[in-house]
Amino acid sequence: MTDDTNDDTNDATEPSASGAVNESSSAQEIEEAAVATRKQIAKEQRRVLFRTPGFIIGMAILLFWVVAAIAPTLITDTDPKATVRLDDGSSLIRDPPSGDAWFGTDTIGRDVFARVIHGAEPILVITPLATGIAIVVGSLIGLLMGYYLGWVDEVLSRLVESILSIPVILTAILVIFTFGQSTPVLIGTIALLFSAPIARTVRAATISEAQLDYVTSAKMRGESSLFIITREILPNITGVIVVELTVRLGYAVFTVATLAFIGFSAGDITETNWGVDVSEQWERIVGDVWWPTIFPALAIASLVIAVNLVADSIDRATKS
Repeated sequence: MTDDTNDDTNDATEPSASGAVNESSSAQEIEEAAVATRKQIAKEQRRVLFRTPGFIIGMAILLFWVVAAIAPTLITDTDPKATVRLDDGSSLIRDPPSGDAWFGTDTIGRDVFARVIHGAEPILVITPLATGIAIVVGSLIGLLMGYYLGWVDEVLSRLVESILSIPVILTAILVIFTFGQSTPVLIGTIALLFSAPIARTVRAATISEAQLDYVTSAKMRGESSLFIITREILPNITGVIVVELTVRLGYAVFTVATLAFIGFSAGDITETNWGVDVSEQWERIVGDVWWPTIFPALAIASLVIAVNLVADSIDRATKS
């Protein structure tokens, strides 16, 4: 009688254990299938992206300015601070574009082309660093807001809204006045200001993802919040974050150039800087000396347009 009871107990236990194993295997297979699907989608998006004319043109322009920022001497060996002199020793002052100076010379005889090329360095050092910090901070805040909601979302939303309520340039001027005019302060200021809109965008994307079945399944498996946020939600909103990165980079270029134009550039005012050059020379346009202003302004515009082309191409690819 006892043996029969034990046999019945074993028979009842074995299917239960087998069922648990099957459920675990099924969950693992579903997870592996989801990962494979994400990889296939990402591969297809990259294929579409690399065939987009806007992306190719934008990246070509960006590559040119990156080379100018890293190794300007590869493009021009002219000293951007020196007065251009002809073979007879005479200096070129306010000379329009010519064979001696491709973009002409400014009011003190400096080569405008050399200044434009060397002027890429400060803006391409500050803006990527500031935007990168803003993306990390803003994405973290947005993920926390969108996943936890409740009082966490309420507190962080008030903080984000308070930053967004003040104009970017005005806030930047106040911060620079308070902490001084230096590259680290400028980077930190732009990162702080841009982290707020990034957080708001990532929050919306996180809320949408947190309501889907795969997140619910992860919660039922007993996964930690950190695992769900970093391993489940974050990979699925990477496209949104990349688009935000490129868009904010364009805004950062304009912000740095505007601050330099009104006298809040990082470093010595005698250093090459597109915003400073436009600020110093723009009044002379009425005197028909247009080239010292137009070419730095076109450099700023080309960089912003290139970033926007890349951003738009990435956005289209992620939605395709």
